[in-house]
Amino acid sequence: MDTSLHAAAPETKNAPSASAEVAQAFDEFARTFDAFREANDERLAQIETRLAPDVVTEEKLARIDRALDDAQRRLDRVQLDSRRPVLGGTPERRDPTAAEHKSAFDLYVRSGEAAGLKTLEAKALSAGSGPDGGYLVPTAVEKEVLSRLAAISPIRAIASVRVISSGQYKRAFSTAGPATGWVGETAARPQTASPTLAELSFPAMELYAMPAATQTLLDDAIVNIDDWLASEVETAFATQEGAAFVSGDGINKPKGFLASTTVDETAWAWGSLGFVETGAAGAFAATDPADCLVDLVYALKAGYRQNATFVMNRRTQSAVRKLKDESGAYLWQPPGAAGQPATLMSFPVVEAEDMPNIATGSLSIAFGDFRRGYLVVDRAGIRILRDPYSAKPYVLFYTTKRVGGGVQDYDAIKLLKFAA
Repeated sequence: MDTSLHAAAPETKNAPSASAEVAQAFDEFARTFDAFREANDERLAQIETRLAPDVVTEEKLARIDRALDDAQRRLDRVQLDSRRPVLGGTPERRDPTAAEHKSAFDLYVRSGEAAGLKTLEAKALSAGSGPDGGYLVPTAVEKEVLSRLAAISPIRAIASVRVISSGQYKRAFSTAGPATGWVGETAARPQTASPTLAELSFPAMELYAMPAATQTLLDDAIVNIDDWLASEVETAFATQEGAAFVSGDGINKPKGFLASTTVDETAWAWGSLGFVETGAAGAFAATDPADCLVDLVYALKAGYRQNATFVMNRRTQSAVRKLKDESGAYLWQPPGAAGQPATLMSFPVVEAEDMPNIATGSLSIAFGDFRRGYLVVDRAGIRILRDPYSAKPYVLFYTTKRVGGGVQDYDAIKLLKFAA
């Protein structure tokens, strides 16, 4: 939740300079990875000749590894910033109602005048509108918030997203298909068994943020209120969503995929996620450490594997960067160009800081087709309630959206467990 009482006007972006900044950040990242690779090769050579690496080399590698993480974060940040719209967006000309809503919403945010929004939402028969429940933001603002969340919320970016109009989404699935078989041209066709159906339910839970602004900022006509609101709530929403989609317990929040029942892949059954063990408690195996990653990849069926993604946090990715295959090539490779993800064994890597660190028995790496495996449901509409009284001289904007999530295909995601 963003409870900061500080707000700043959004910056105007210049496209050529933003592109140059992205290119510069990418070049810095590539140079840092080259230095990391050289230092790690030196460390491995010392292990082969001395049975232990030099302390100075270890410190050098750790320092470069931290610099590589910093370069990656800077590259991600400038890429996100470059995609943000400039100030003064084009008004809604095709839809007079949308333009009227935008104008009324702008007046409400700046001065608290709600008569226009009351009239519009009364016309639309919008349930729950009014001073107590807040008012719906314009559709353009809602789309902007969701698009920014998709860019900075790692699991949302790779999962399926469905917009619903009710408070819950239900989906039926078959736990056992109908009986089938081959028959001759004139042979009898016995009646097939009925499929066994079960139901998955995805309730939309309420998520809120409370950005603040001074009245002076709101009175400044040059400030794009729509863009300011989207930028203020995006990080707060993305932080809460990211944690919930990974490990949320499903109580007043979405259920994360790591909250599912987990079993050894050899005993997998629907309703649980299968895992593969590394062969060592809290670490990769001492010999052939990358073999468990190969086992993890091929634990996933081919139909899911072609669109699969690795998900791990920054510290786990740091450990994976040091792994090589039998030919001496690094399994982890940096992005081939700005805007592309790093890869592990040719599969994209998504960095999710809410994934657990490597520890005994931890499920620190996930691999799967998250588009088919995890579903995010968004209740249509983002509401905002203006509060000029609780934190004078600041004006608070109590902003809410309803979102849910959960595993929708238990066969599409596999986990790596750091255990023997």
